[in-house]
Amino acid sequence: MKQTSSTSERKLTINEILSWLINDRLISIDEEQAIRQFSVRWENREKDLIEIIYDYQVEKDSKLGKKFTADKLSKWLAARIGLPLFYIDPLKIDVTAVTSVCTQPYAERFNILPVKIDDDVITVAVSEPFIHEWEKDLKQIHKKNFKRVFASARDIKRYINELYAFSKSVKHASNRPTDTKGQLNNLEQLVELGKASDLEVNNQHIVNLVNWLLQYAFDQRASDIHLEPRRELSQVRFRIDGVMHQVYEIPTPVMGAVISRIKTLGRMDIAEKRRPQDGRLKTRNDKGEVELRLSTMPTAFGEKMVMRIFDPEILLRNFSKLGFNNREKQLWFDMSHQAHGILLVTGPTGSGKTTTLYSTLKQLATPEVNLCTVEDPIELIEPSFNQMQVEHKIGLDFATGIRTLMRQDPDIIMVGEIRDLETAEMAIQASLTGHLVLSTLHTNDAAAAVSRLLEIGVKPYLVKLTLLGVMAQRLIRTLCPNCKKQIVVSDEQWQALVQPFAVKKPTFVYQAIGCVDCRNTGYSGRIGIYEIFKNTAPIQKQITGDCDANSICKLAIKDGMQTLRLSGVEKVLEGLTTIEEILRVAPENIDM
Repeated sequence: MKQTSSTSERKLTINEILSWLINDRLISIDEEQAIRQFSVRWENREKDLIEIIYDYQVEKDSKLGKKFTADKLSKWLAARIGLPLFYIDPLKIDVTAVTSVCTQPYAERFNILPVKIDDDVITVAVSEPFIHEWEKDLKQIHKKNFKRVFASARDIKRYINELYAFSKSVKHASNRPTDTKGQLNNLEQLVELGKASDLEVNNQHIVNLVNWLLQYAFDQRASDIHLEPRRELSQVRFRIDGVMHQVYEIPTPVMGAVISRIKTLGRMDIAEKRRPQDGRLKTRNDKGEVELRLSTMPTAFGEKMVMRIFDPEILLRNFSKLGFNNREKQLWFDMSHQAHGILLVTGPTGSGKTTTLYSTLKQLATPEVNLCTVEDPIELIEPSFNQMQVEHKIGLDFATGIRTLMRQDPDIIMVGEIRDLETAEMAIQASLTGHLVLSTLHTNDAAAAVSRLLEIGVKPYLVKLTLLGVMAQRLIRTLCPNCKKQIVVSDEQWQALVQPFAVKKPTFVYQAIGCVDCRNTGYSGRIGIYEIFKNTAPIQKQITGDCDANSICKLAIKDGMQTLRLSGVEKVLEGLTTIEEILRVAPENIDM
């Protein structure tokens, strides 16, 4: 690629880009003329020049589409004008610092965005490489050198609006204390993003901050939002694909006001800051309504809040999309369609148990059955279930809830978690009287669920009689399809993954690389890996007062159970994830 020699103050034109494409023999004369005619419709509108070319090939199904993606076009153009291509990742931008370089009107005038500030150099993203006027002005103000990088005009414009608006709201909120008063009495209260409610009409800046925070989390595919107070600057962090990312730092007084605003929306007591609280709120994103579960805890510098975001499509996912293979899907289907018995899902917090249970219940909740749940708290509100929430303050615990449900003529009961002997005994009693009971336990693998039940005091013969089966699960990150790369794995690496089982080493596996689509992580999205055992006759014989999880696990494997690690191996062989991810997430196989 050749860098153009022109340095005059001018804007890039579509004609100039098309002439470069012809000179570099990337398009034909006919394609150049067709794109030029196509671009006429955008003459008086703001549209990225690269987008025009890309939109042409998409709309016309042009052969050009086989040569270029929008990303490849951007890389080509950046090389042609002699600037590095820069992908704006707001998670990596110090908003306070970059918005102090120039004012928003000035940034909008030249469509520039400062993206990084070092001791001697300020890096600025530009979409017009031949305009230098702004650089002379800012050099005089900041007495630093400027490094220019090329970025999409659309992205620059978008983040100018978002980052400056956020910075402005934080600045104004810092100088203006808020008083959050008001109550919401409806559990299903819908919060409209971008609209100020009567809850905080006196401080629109806090409303804007909360709205921005939620919308930004949805855009970044976050599963959790962490608001963490510190001595002076509090932190906002998102969990994306199971990994934490720092997003922003907010002055601690402003963080207190933001948390109070969210507590008000979630029907929580804003005056009580010394004890943990739970709440919930509902809002919308581009997919539909979203449930958020709120939790606060007192810390040294104030209340910390975590908001767990539940995907609006969670109840619509089929088991294949959750990561079940055909064997696992059939086994789970058979067990969950039994008339009575207990079915358990195990795994640590954040392993996808809620997703699995709700997806299962959604399939079971036909008009012919009465499906009731007792949860702490209700994670997702679903009209086809009869859901009851545990309230410890009034003596409504899991055991009392199950006792109540038994008088409600249920067919299927879901208990949020079996934590103690009383709850376990009530669940067992329900299963013995002809009900299907689904619940969760916190254990590392499926076989350990049996040991756990015995440890809390359940009689071995009751476990034999009522337990249908157990499923343990984990969530693993899936490879970004746009940048994953084939590699050859060594015999040692493969054996470390599959031992003590004999699984043939593949010709190649995939490695995480990183690109703009996955924010250079190499991963995008998550699916489950599963370990399911059915309580067969050989396993029932093993369930005695002194049985251990390893002996049950070995029997289950002989009976056909696939361990979590082997389930992960399948995902590696399918090219969905990496060996490193399975080693990180899945527990080791036991020695056979």
